[in-house]
Order: sequence, then C-alpha cells, then structure tokens
Amino acid sequence: MVSWIEFATAAPDLAAETLERFERTGLSLVGSIRLDGFPRISPVEPVFAGGQLYLGMMYRSTKALDLYREPRCVVHSTVSSRHGTDGETKVYGRARPIEDPDERDRYGLALFEKIGWRPAGEFDLFAVDVVQVAAVVFAEDEQLVKVWRPGAQVRTVVKKP
Repeated sequence: MVSWIEFATAAPDLAAETLERFERTGLSLVGSIRLDGFPRISPVEPVFAGGQLYLGMMYRSTKALDLYREPRCVVHSTVSSRHGTDGETKVYGRARPIEDPDERDRYGLALFEKIGWRPAGEFDLFAVDVVQVAAVVFAEDEQLVKVWRPGAQVRTVVKKP
C-alpha cells in the first residue's frame, strides 16, 4: 500500500488521468463491505490534498461504519454515458481513519477551496492507502485497460470486442 503521492510519483500519467476523472464531476462512488458481507456503494466527494486521497463523510454514516470495521474499499469515478467513452477509474485500497486535528483541518481547507463549504462539528475522515489503480477507456473497436500496483510499472492491455 502507498499514499496517493507515492502512486502519483510512480505513475504520473495514470495519476493525472485518474485525478482528472475524479475532478470532472467532483463526485465518486465508494464501495465498502457491509456488516452482512454484501457490497455497498455510496456517493462521496473525494479530495486530493497533502499527498492524500481523502474521503469525508457524515459522522457515523453507514459507509463510515463499514470502513471502520473493514477498511478495504474501492473509489470509482462516475461514468456519464452508457458508451463509457469518457473512461472510468477505480482506486482500490484501504481506508485509514484520520484523527489528527491538523490533517483534518487541511482537509477542511481543501474541501472549502473546492466547493465553498467545509464541515462543522463532527465528521468522519479517511485517507485511502492505494493497493491498485485501474483505468478503462472504451473506443469504437477496443477497450484500453491500464493497471498499476505498488512496485510495478503501469501495465496496458488492449482488448478487442
């Protein structure tokens, strides 16, 4: 597992592509594991700041409780058409709770710069330690898949339908 900045340093082109997809709509989906073992997907506004990928959540929301109990997660960029020509990106990792007041304040400032709002009162905050990043782009006659894991180069596969 690595931090966002370590991923971005190791695979800068894929990191830039990933960041652009997440920033395009400002909204992503986080996949977590419910108490009963079933998957849960929930909307989240990812924030990239201080070399981290942060996920802020309403205090003790069900997705936050999932991540406290089982930190494995996936953060998925939104897909805006059934054709998928804008591509999609998935960041697989482990959510790490952030309790440090200075780091929480940095997140709040970055969120305010991004959307003009910051949380007041209690909220849950996680940084995602990256295990794998996968990006997919669909073209007319092929699917381009890029995969990165710590310690490896970006692997690119072209699939024909």
